[in-house]
Amino acid sequence: MYHCGSGYNNFVLIVVLFILLIIVGAAFAC
Repeated sequence: MYHCGSGYNNFVLIVVLFILLIIVGAAFAC
């Protein structure tokens, strides 16, 4: 799971999870 650019990958992973959380939250808000 860890690569040479683990820091950048972790940042991307957090951003993707945050976006998914917003999408899921909006879907349940509807």
